[in-house]
Amino acid sequence: MSVFREPLFHFLILGAVIFGVHGLITRHNTDKPGEIVVTQAAIENLVTGFTRTWQRPPTQDELHGLLRDYIREEAAYREALTLGLDRDDMIVRRRLQQKLEFVSDDRATRTEPSDAELESFLQAHQGTFQTEPLFSFQQIYFNSQLHGENLHRDVARALAALQHPGSHVRKAEPGDPFLLKQTFDDISLAELKKAFGDQFASAISALPVRSWQGPIDSGYGVHLVYVAKHKNSALPALADVREQVRREYLDGKRREATDKFYNALLSRYRVRIEPPEEKQMAQVQ
Repeated sequence: MSVFREPLFHFLILGAVIFGVHGLITRHNTDKPGEIVVTQAAIENLVTGFTRTWQRPPTQDELHGLLRDYIREEAAYREALTLGLDRDDMIVRRRLQQKLEFVSDDRATRTEPSDAELESFLQAHQGTFQTEPLFSFQQIYFNSQLHGENLHRDVARALAALQHPGSHVRKAEPGDPFLLKQTFDDISLAELKKAFGDQFASAISALPVRSWQGPIDSGYGVHLVYVAKHKNSALPALADVREQVRREYLDGKRREATDKFYNALLSRYRVRIEPPEEKQMAQVQ
């Protein structure tokens, strides 16, 4: 087995990464006490940042201003650390945590996944990528308030007429004005629930195709429905959802790397959670 696959090798690499990030965070310690060194790399970064923002290089006076601000920032940063102002500051703590996690995440996603890896991920997480059922149907709406106690009779008569061989929907067919369309093509289950409600969507999912069925209740009233086409949910081919699968795959790798990172990091610490003060008092008594 290659040494690069050994867990000990990975742990040593992770330790080196943590050490390197710590060195970046405490970069001021590389300078002599009381000395601030502005490197050419730092100056180039200042010029590049200014040029990207203003679409031109800085003038000599502007460069002097950038250097003045950089030196003030470095001096203030060092003094703040000396005074311990970084302690118990949630913003600083979270920013440093983000920098450490960024190094771990970058290592995890540096290698582009192969099609074989993406296909395996797709098959293992089918529920994430399956398409929703699609419905194409017609509906006739009956307003419960307008029909009153004759609602069920009117709906039954309309259904019997529609189920007669050779019948089809005509403008003269019974039914009431409706806010939504009469015909829907390839509407997803989620859109169906949003438009008509969960009860209607659940009922239409179980209807046979190419026949008038009902009555079906919705938040609007009562409907007769003719389902022309019902496409079941399906797992798409990798070529059709490759970018989505790649994104989910890399997100999973980042989470996995973060867990491993903290497992290695916390192995160096002993964690002790103090009990609430009232429990402490009870133990003393």
